[in-house]
Amino acid sequence: MPKKVTKIGVLTSGGDSPGMNAAIRAAVRTGLYHNLEVFGVMRGYSGMIDDDIVKMDSRSVANIIQRGGTILKTARSKDFYEPSGRQIAYDNLTKRGINGLVIIGGDGSFKGAQKFSNEFDIPCIGIPGTIDKDIAGSDFTIGFDTAVNTAVEAIDKIRDTMDAHDRLFIVEVMGRDAGYIALHSGIATGAENILIPETETDIEELICSLTEKERRKKLVNLVVVAEGDKFGGAEIVKIIGQRLPHLDTRICILGHIQRGGSPTCIDRLIASRMGYHAVESLMEGRHNVMVGILNNKMNYIPLDKAVKAKQKITNDWLRIVKILAS
Repeated sequence: MPKKVTKIGVLTSGGDSPGMNAAIRAAVRTGLYHNLEVFGVMRGYSGMIDDDIVKMDSRSVANIIQRGGTILKTARSKDFYEPSGRQIAYDNLTKRGINGLVIIGGDGSFKGAQKFSNEFDIPCIGIPGTIDKDIAGSDFTIGFDTAVNTAVEAIDKIRDTMDAHDRLFIVEVMGRDAGYIALHSGIATGAENILIPETETDIEELICSLTEKERRKKLVNLVVVAEGDKFGGAEIVKIIGQRLPHLDTRICILGHIQRGGSPTCIDRLIASRMGYHAVESLMEGRHNVMVGILNNKMNYIPLDKAVKAKQKITNDWLRIVKILAS
């Protein structure tokens, strides 16, 4: 028989993503609806160790649904990797009677939650908050839609100057281990080439593609590169400069602009649904699961499976890229 949850902690961990505040708001207000005491843990696992934990009420999360970032702050904690650090964190939760956690973050956050829960038998529910969309068990992760829309808006503006000057532009977007932002923003902006970590970048194929387009008098070209690609944007520009020096080539690295900004409607909606269902899951006695959305229905997947079974880019997507860019 699972223990009854009476007090819960909510935290955001790892990289920030637009929509985290909407998830915090939903989790806090759902907890209060069920007459639970709700605490916000500042700066993720670091705050748990440093005892930076605050009581929250309905007003604590007023007027935050439209804000990017996270009001609970976020950090990566090296101390939480150590058993001694996790023991301190548990002691800080125990003295307040916190016996359930909602963790909003990515795979690193979920690994920490799973280890912590197994050691101290405290139920943890994960909410996928990462712009990379690299966690299995959910069609979307919180922040992905906003990040892609930010990239699309920036690339559309870059296309204007590309067209004015007949330039080749290399645009590097975020995606250390996953190419979804590059894939979606590249298709949506008509990129001629999209380079992602999931596939082996063939430089000769890229050079041949650009040469063929030049032969057809196509002087305006866009290459979208995920930062985790084998070469990366800067190296691609260097190689093109050596092999095709006559091309007017520029690079733009979008960087952390993709993490910020007001979340889109989609991110606010999925964050609200996930935050609500995360607390409902604790009330129902679920343990060590991530709350996701598959085919517009709630999906509950064990944290270890969500971390190990990375979201994969299908061959169908890659075929679409090849055909539409021809």
